[in-house]
Amino acid sequence: MIRKWRTLIADDEAIIREGIRTSIPWEELKLEVVGEAEDGEEALELAIEKQAQILLVDLSMPIMNGMTLISHIRERLPQCKIVIITGHDEFSYAYEAIKLEVDDYILKPVNPSALAEVMRKLVHKLEETSVNEELLQMASRQIEKNFALLRERFCLEWMKGDLGPEEVAGQLAFLRMPEEAPDYVGVIRWPEQSKGKAFYSEKDRQLLLFAIENIVEEHLRKCTCIHFRDEVGLIVLLIWGKPGASVFRQIELDVAEYLKIAIVASYLPNQAGNVPLLYAEAKASVNNETRLTPLVRRTKALVAERYADRDLSLEGVAHELNVSAVYLSRLFKQEVGASFINVLTHTRIEQAIRLLSETDLSINEIAERTGYESQHYFSTSFKKAAGLSPNQYRKHLH
Repeated sequence: MIRKWRTLIADDEAIIREGIRTSIPWEELKLEVVGEAEDGEEALELAIEKQAQILLVDLSMPIMNGMTLISHIRERLPQCKIVIITGHDEFSYAYEAIKLEVDDYILKPVNPSALAEVMRKLVHKLEETSVNEELLQMASRQIEKNFALLRERFCLEWMKGDLGPEEVAGQLAFLRMPEEAPDYVGVIRWPEQSKGKAFYSEKDRQLLLFAIENIVEEHLRKCTCIHFRDEVGLIVLLIWGKPGASVFRQIELDVAEYLKIAIVASYLPNQAGNVPLLYAEAKASVNNETRLTPLVRRTKALVAERYADRDLSLEGVAHELNVSAVYLSRLFKQEVGASFINVLTHTRIEQAIRLLSETDLSINEIAERTGYESQHYFSTSFKKAAGLSPNQYRKHLH
């Protein structure tokens, strides 16, 4: 079906409208007259109602003159092509018309062949614009369809550290991602083998990854979270927001409960703003964690979960895990490279730093929330680890 371009004729003289209507080969030019108006107000209403694509307009019309009509059309139908047909040949009119970006200007009496040529050019312009718009829409649909893939490709390049700041900023904006650096960079590793020691089929592998990502999305729905898979199949998370350690731990617990697998994850806060470096550190942390025995990994998880419990101890954890404290102490230090008490203290100080930075809690409240018996003991421990007292540290931040 041949597309026809909707045309409106606006002139207060019926004989002029009749002459225009009968002197132009509308069908041949792929044009259709959708209405006629004898004053500017009627022309504006009709143009909007019919969504006119071409307007032939006289400058001298009652109620609303041609210039006022054109200015309204430019606001309401900015793509509409406008041809002025008038008996006024003064320069001032032509100049005003140029300012309103009319497409052509013809003087009365109208020469039919000249007007037909003007209309032919306008149809050519409209068709050209239409083709370009269709191509842009097609490209836009294609981009939208492959948006996730484009994001993934960009993120993979970003993690390599090969992109400059301007390129990163441009891609973040184009891919509708937050413009500032993420608050956390996380990496999740899952077991490549099933419990029966047989490797997963590709179908099961993809289903498992998809299920893990769904659990992640559910728990991080209050944050902006972009996730993708790196070259070795690790799930990488870029998180805008501060969900907290309990949310990260719950992801792990839900994956274990619903999918019956144990994932190893590392979530690093972005303090320096170097995203590729954080990714490398999180990846290294996950790979190191994977080498740990289940017993040591569970001990570390208990420290991360219960650091706020002032009664947490190696003996208590060993009893809970049904092993001797001496054995657990030796195995933990051998695999982690630090003692249980050092890891517990490090975790508590790390959380204290976060609370000092992100909250207005008193020093005493922070001491309680990080498992210390007293503010004095907390302050002594903090100064030993950070080189400053908690109060000095907080002042130093401002």
